[in-house]
Amino acid sequence: MLQRIRKWSQKGQGLVEYALILAFVVAIAAVALSKDSGLGKKIQDVFTNTGNKIESTSNSLQGG
Repeated sequence: MLQRIRKWSQKGQGLVEYALILAFVVAIAAVALSKDSGLGKKIQDVFTNTGNKIESTSNSLQGG
């Protein structure tokens, strides 16, 4: 009986540790990719430029 409780406790501890690591990674990513950070601004610029190029090419192909 005591061995079952220990196994369950260890599994629960592992799950909590993984959840905390995941929460930490998500928080770091959110800060790094926010618009106020340099990295977030660069990523936003890449997507904006790509979208503009696609739109420009589409307009050229349609004759507009």
